[in-house]
Amino acid sequence: MRADKRKVVLVGTGMVGMSYAYSLLNQNACDELVLIDVNKQRAEGEAMDLNHGLAFSSSNMKIYAGEYRDCKDADIVVICAGVAQKPGETRLDLLKRNAAVFQSIVEPVSASGFNGIFLVATNPVDIMTRITCELSGFNPRRVLGSGTALDTARLRYLLGEYLEVDPRNVHAYVIGEHGDSEFVPWSQAMVATKPILELCGDGGHSAPVCHDKLDEIETEVREAAYKIIEAKKATYYGIGMALTRITKAILGDEHSVLTVSAMLRGDYGQRDVFIGVPCIINQNGIQKVLTLSLTDEEKEKLGQSCDTLRESYEGIL
Repeated sequence: MRADKRKVVLVGTGMVGMSYAYSLLNQNACDELVLIDVNKQRAEGEAMDLNHGLAFSSSNMKIYAGEYRDCKDADIVVICAGVAQKPGETRLDLLKRNAAVFQSIVEPVSASGFNGIFLVATNPVDIMTRITCELSGFNPRRVLGSGTALDTARLRYLLGEYLEVDPRNVHAYVIGEHGDSEFVPWSQAMVATKPILELCGDGGHSAPVCHDKLDEIETEVREAAYKIIEAKKATYYGIGMALTRITKAILGDEHSVLTVSAMLRGDYGQRDVFIGVPCIINQNGIQKVLTLSLTDEEKEKLGQSCDTLRESYEGIL
């Protein structure tokens, strides 16, 4: 990866894609941003709009509408293209409608000579990430999805509010499918180095009330996207910022731990499935899946989530 120019290609200039692009610009996260969309005129208009804000930014980013051939020397290709999730529609219901879209994207990106990292945001993200890996033929460590990164951020925000602590000092994860079978492994949740399950019995939080509240928070995290879609038709700001965080971890070779969609190859006793788990992220993509010490009940939940994703994937073969 070149240190002198950080190049990102974004495929899909809908609300998610452009929330990501706007976040990249405001955080000065890359040096060159290429926008690709089946509607070329829209991509050109979005590039113009972003460029007109450069005078108010600390960034010197080069932004333009491009073609798939522009992927050749990119560090990351981020896929946000796809059909939108409808009110009441589960992420898995989107599968067949979005699978066809990816065929028309991944093949020309690969044909350009692209040798970087694929980052996928399109839902159902775990399955679309697996499809991207299969279509590209890339090493699975160089293909990752946004996974449960946003869900984890939602969890930490809500826990921070409840426990009256900065969310940045809450170390807890949402793992599994980015969808209805995701869950929180509470045995691994901590504030600093104090397990949250122990913290529930301290101070002003009585144990029974605390456990009920944790269940409530987990449900709120799981249903957050449905509530947002019902209220404003789509979710995009949060995922745009989550994608930017992952992008910065890759381009900065940070070795940061983020809950992304990654292929399990024996991790947690599971194989051949992409699913949201904590991973160490660097310039090569996924350096390592960080295996948590789950309880037997949590392992069972993860297994069920893996089975759900396998069944959905096999349904499109």
